[in-house]
Amino acid sequence: KDIEFIDSYYYNKLEVTRFDSNLGKYVGYTEFGVKQADYWNNNPSIIGAMMAQREAYCLNNVGIDYRTA
Repeated sequence: KDIEFIDSYYYNKLEVTRFDSNLGKYVGYTEFGVKQADYWNNNPSIIGAMMAQREAYCLNNVGIDYRTA
């Protein structure tokens, strides 16, 4: 549970939207980002795909990053 997958979207060095696997949804930080987050959060296939990325990317690589010496 302590592994978190974050996918952030930026425009002009400003974070617009972020997916947070602990929340299980997108969060918007600008007016446009809030609209995008609402659209993506209402599409279960997008949320499911992002949650699958946590397992595919993070959980498969955690053993590589945290090897014991």
